[in-house]
Amino acid sequence: MTEDEMRKRLTALRLEHRDLDAAIDALSTTGTSDQLQIARLKKRKLRLKDQISMIEDHLIPDIIA
Repeated sequence: MTEDEMRKRLTALRLEHRDLDAAIDALSTTGTSDQLQIARLKKRKLRLKDQISMIEDHLIPDIIA
């Protein structure tokens, strides 16, 4: 995967992560919240966060000070 493709993927993952956050908030604020659905969305959000971190690690080199 090229650096440009990684940056595009990173943008898409961040957008999906933000959308999941909004969906979780919306489900939590409604009176009839489905705890199983919320748990699934939170797991998906954590997987996205891991993917985002992995791509960021590849794009941002470690600098030894």
